[in-house]
Amino acid sequence: MRTQSRRTPRALLAVAAAGTLIAPLLAACSGAGAGGGSSAHSINVLMVNNPQMVELQKLTKDNFTKDTGIEVNFTVLPENDVRDKISQDFANQAGQYDVATLSNYEIPIYAKNGWLEPMDSYVRKDTAFDQQDILKPMRQALTAADGKLYGEPFYGESSFLMYRKDVFRKKGLTMPAHPTWQQVADLAAKADGAEPGMKGICLRGLPGWGEMLAPLTTVVNTFGGTWFDKDWQAQLDAPAFKQATRFYVDLVRKHGESGAAQSGFAECLNNMTQGKTAMWYDATSGAGSLEAAGSPVKGKIGYVPAPVEKTDSSGWLYTWAWGIQKASKNPGDAWKFISWASSRDYEKLVGEKAGWANVPAGKRTSTYDIPQYRKEAAAFADVTRDAIAAAKPDDPGVQPRPAPGIQFVGIPEFTDLGTKVSQEISSAVAGRQSVDDALKKAQKLAEAVGKKYEGS
Repeated sequence: MRTQSRRTPRALLAVAAAGTLIAPLLAACSGAGAGGGSSAHSINVLMVNNPQMVELQKLTKDNFTKDTGIEVNFTVLPENDVRDKISQDFANQAGQYDVATLSNYEIPIYAKNGWLEPMDSYVRKDTAFDQQDILKPMRQALTAADGKLYGEPFYGESSFLMYRKDVFRKKGLTMPAHPTWQQVADLAAKADGAEPGMKGICLRGLPGWGEMLAPLTTVVNTFGGTWFDKDWQAQLDAPAFKQATRFYVDLVRKHGESGAAQSGFAECLNNMTQGKTAMWYDATSGAGSLEAAGSPVKGKIGYVPAPVEKTDSSGWLYTWAWGIQKASKNPGDAWKFISWASSRDYEKLVGEKAGWANVPAGKRTSTYDIPQYRKEAAAFADVTRDAIAAAKPDDPGVQPRPAPGIQFVGIPEFTDLGTKVSQEISSAVAGRQSVDDALKKAQKLAEAVGKKYEGS
């Protein structure tokens, strides 16, 4: 889950998420764009500029296009920008883009609005793709209320806690196999300053429903809070929500990274890679970069499940997935691209070309049987797979929920609501207001949304 643009227009609130899912680490890297028009042998793909997508762009011409003759015109943008562009094009059914990167938050909403092409018929014909090899949580997350499949995952993720094993050894600290958040806070205090310039933990404080609110909402869930109760009554000023938010804000203010209110996934990844933080709670997909060849911390990181308090697990569920626009003139060629980009063969290609730690994993059962992958990703592969399997989108807390979602609420309004709430809480992280004042404002915003659903 990354940050969502605050510019999303109200008329297009059915745009969405995570996210994971899920991590703009590079500047926008655009290909030919979509201005050249479409043909039976050309498709236009709009995607986020995270490292895995940028690697895909590099490999497409010499592999997919060479084998199929289908040219792929990429438009690759930072997450905020790509979400705005996707929402506009798909909502208007302009057909400028055949394929776009969407998440398990957006896909059910887009499908309900009739913006996506169902994939079931393509999957049935493409037996080599092997839909049953896709991890069950991902298959379920990308299936809409009508029972049809509308997305295929490029990679999947949950969340977990990453920590510097060498620093912990040097300080005589022990990371529990299944830590609680209070244990993490205690460890952060002890690890703070373990090395010159090192902080105890990095947590997202950057505004955005898919930035700070992704990890924070998992903390809320396990502390016993929820955004809405089963009757759509807003709960942001309830004791459990307040307790979780105060805990998160206090932890990052006391022992977190400098400039936390401007820090998201990318900044925390950089801090962890550069040895500026002893722990980091975030997306499992970050491990591939930490363990990549040339990473200064390769082999120094330990990985344990997302910390808990009142629940058995608390990791989120997110996937960057491919969706085909209903208005696409080339849905068959679009499927061929998706089938290749989410295939076993593509994972093997990445492993051979870019290193097995960089494989876009978290989506296929078979990935975890590849000897080379298991060797390179030994530190985090099983923890990641277990976290994805343990995620409970329909039951992530201690009380019934009116809508699915772990790190988000699965309604169109959450893009706007979540972003506005995150701005208030980020202001508390920056010390510009108290948590209580932030949540007082947030509660009013949530109440307005909840009223739309009361009695539904």
